[in-house]
Amino acid sequence: MARRVVRGLLLLEAAGLLGALLLYRAMDRSQDFRYTMQKKFPSILEVYYRSNEWSGIHGIRENDQMAWLSSKN
Repeated sequence: MARRVVRGLLLLEAAGLLGALLLYRAMDRSQDFRYTMQKKFPSILEVYYRSNEWSGIHGIRENDQMAWLSSKN
């Protein structure tokens, strides 16, 4: 019984990590997807921006804001 619970928890954790990786890749590849995330889930997009800035990748947030502002005009 305990082994099943541990296996279940490990599978759940692996699925969560895979989901997070796929979400990160989708945000990394598509500015349109980031715009959708900004409208629906801004806190998740903030985590994406901060993780990139923490790892030394700067300018994504600024590029997105400039593109979104120019598209409104």
